[in-house]
Amino acid sequence: MYARNPFLPLAFAALTPFFTPAGHAAAKLTPGQQLAMQGYVYVEPFGKTKDGEAVEIYTFKNAHGVTARVMTYGATLTEMHVPDKAGNFADVTLGFSDLASYLKGHPFFGSTTGRYANRIAGGRFTLNGKEYKLAVNNGPNSLHGGLKGFDKVVWKAKEIESHRGPAVQFDYVSADGEEGYPGKLTVSVVYTLTNDNELRIDYRAETDKPTVVNLTNHAYWNLAGDGEGTILDHHLQVLATQFTPVDDTSIPTGELKNVEGTPMDFLRPQAIGARIAQAPNGNGYDHNFVLRKSDTNTLDLAATVKDPKSGRVMQIFTTEPGIQLYTANHLDGSLTGKSGKKYVKNGAFCLETQHYPDSPNKPNFPSTVLRPGEVYATTTVHRFLAE
Repeated sequence: MYARNPFLPLAFAALTPFFTPAGHAAAKLTPGQQLAMQGYVYVEPFGKTKDGEAVEIYTFKNAHGVTARVMTYGATLTEMHVPDKAGNFADVTLGFSDLASYLKGHPFFGSTTGRYANRIAGGRFTLNGKEYKLAVNNGPNSLHGGLKGFDKVVWKAKEIESHRGPAVQFDYVSADGEEGYPGKLTVSVVYTLTNDNELRIDYRAETDKPTVVNLTNHAYWNLAGDGEGTILDHHLQVLATQFTPVDDTSIPTGELKNVEGTPMDFLRPQAIGARIAQAPNGNGYDHNFVLRKSDTNTLDLAATVKDPKSGRVMQIFTTEPGIQLYTANHLDGSLTGKSGKKYVKNGAFCLETQHYPDSPNKPNFPSTVLRPGEVYATTTVHRFLAE
């Protein structure tokens, strides 16, 4: 059982004396305290869209005090509070404290992106001999689903039972022809916060016509804390021996290139900023890595990031074949986040688990085609540690 009671945060704060550092009970607990130990989630209003549609925000908390917040607008992760090596908590993802700031427009902070995450060249692809034209919103290309992708719609949400911890399922039905994509697509995204300090995201989709699907979460991370300078000193390891080179509009050329001997080599942990000036295309990292997959459906470790000052570590596990590293190259200080601090260039990193960009136009890439009767299902886990 997980609670919807907005007064539970106060109750949880009162539990501190009952927990040892390992999170075990140190005294006899009341039923309410036992519930908090299992983790809980509660929901609150978060404003209305310009069309008057109500938006809600869900707060998850586990037995160790790790907290996540996800709103129904864009099925967006807005906060993620995790401890450092001294036990001090900080919010480690970028975003805003109010809905109005999101509605003004933002670079996909924490959003669920789709129907096709990343880029499709020229806003066109051909499926079963028919060409489909998409909205062009990134130079000559279509990016993250178009002008009104999944990040700009209000999802329906419901709490669900999960043995892993408190969980909420977000649902959206994308109409046939929405943003140019064929087929009615029924989508669900389940966020789960575990007592192993993991944020698990499970994606599922079904269609009534052949279509293409590529979903991800576009969280911007700074393990030092929201708005705390740049991430250039964060150490990154990506378990990929190849990446997909891109042209000057960030569309893959179709080649799979070895990372060895290039600034794309993160097989051993490297400071993100160590070779960023030499990154291909000259403006920081915005590239897809080809992951070493033991099996296409297994949940494998893809990347590890550590902030050496705070000791916070994030591991990313995924069933996806690719992961896009983006170093917030276009943040310029014009946006002020929930901490009241300016978001500067390289003030965060994104590691977007995904299929490769422009796969609908690259037959040699893993397919993103979904047909009636098939189920699109992927999982990504963010595990938070401190050392």
